[in-house]
Amino acid sequence: MVNQPEVTMKSKLSGEEIRKFQESILSWYEQNARVLPWRKTSNPYHVWISEVMLQQTQVNTVLPYYDKFVKTYPSIQDFAFDSEDKVLKMWEGLGYYSRVRNFQAGCRQVIEQFGGEVPRDKKQLLSIKGVGDYTSGALLSICYNIPTPAVDGNVFRIYGRLFEVEDDISKAKTKAVYETLVNETMSQSNAREFNQALMDLGATVCLYKNPKCTVCPVNQFCSAYKNNTIEKFPVKLGKTKVKDVHLLTVVLKTDTNKYLIQKRPSSGLLSNFYMFISFESETPFRNQPKFLEENIPFKVNLKNECLGNVKHVFSHLKWNLDVYSGTVKEKTIPKDKTYSVITETQMKKYAFPVPYQKVWKMYLKSKGLKK
Repeated sequence: MVNQPEVTMKSKLSGEEIRKFQESILSWYEQNARVLPWRKTSNPYHVWISEVMLQQTQVNTVLPYYDKFVKTYPSIQDFAFDSEDKVLKMWEGLGYYSRVRNFQAGCRQVIEQFGGEVPRDKKQLLSIKGVGDYTSGALLSICYNIPTPAVDGNVFRIYGRLFEVEDDISKAKTKAVYETLVNETMSQSNAREFNQALMDLGATVCLYKNPKCTVCPVNQFCSAYKNNTIEKFPVKLGKTKVKDVHLLTVVLKTDTNKYLIQKRPSSGLLSNFYMFISFESETPFRNQPKFLEENIPFKVNLKNECLGNVKHVFSHLKWNLDVYSGTVKEKTIPKDKTYSVITETQMKKYAFPVPYQKVWKMYLKSKGLKK
């Protein structure tokens, strides 16, 4: 068992109540556990894949990606040293692409430092690129049945309501409060199923909106349920402000019936993905066609009519893309390693982030072509 942080919040449950709490949640899990492919394996690498994919992403979205990923990269050795372009293409559409970059770097680290075996020591796990407190807790408990808290949004909701925790979950120090509560109440003999039960309880019963309190297996222990304060917990005061970003993007078709794409920079948002030529600004562009003609560094024949607008929300940004189209003579395109001229068929082989997938679909629709 990991050392408990020095915090004041305690569960205030007696030893007998803790035992009944564990029995209630494990019994519920036995009857209601979701059937998920990563729960059918004891391979720590496969469990790790699922935990990385599930960060900020719904289970139903992850399922087809997980299946394809495991088939393509069945072992940590298969994945660790494959090219980034192939890896990004595999991850295309899942978003939060730093996850897969960190995951690949972490897998290389496991091979180089730990002989290809995912460590069963928390300190060693935390030394791995991309592995934080939650992922280390999930791996230790699920893969090795070592009692370790794995505090995520589900745990914040469940324990925040169970014990009416007043601490603000947007503050980093609050996690220690929740880890103490989980440490005190989790099963020591069946940490694997206990933590997975918390995941399922948070995903299906203790919901953010309209929680199903009357059928919750641990409602008899829940202070917020008894006091009718469910909507107040967990406490989250700090909210991230989403910033608007305006983009102009243009799909350029060459006189050789191909398309010009550009690779994004190797650092920053959506690094190393492909896009159509784009410009961005914090304020809306004026006289958009003229701006494009003046700022694209080679001669293009631009259509003045905007094809439409694509919106895409990241965790901290909201993109508003105005989409144009045009033509260009291939021989006039500068020799620039970031540019590629490809056929429509080849388009499927390159990794485009979701906003540019939407741009491409809009372009095809404007041409009356199949999406």
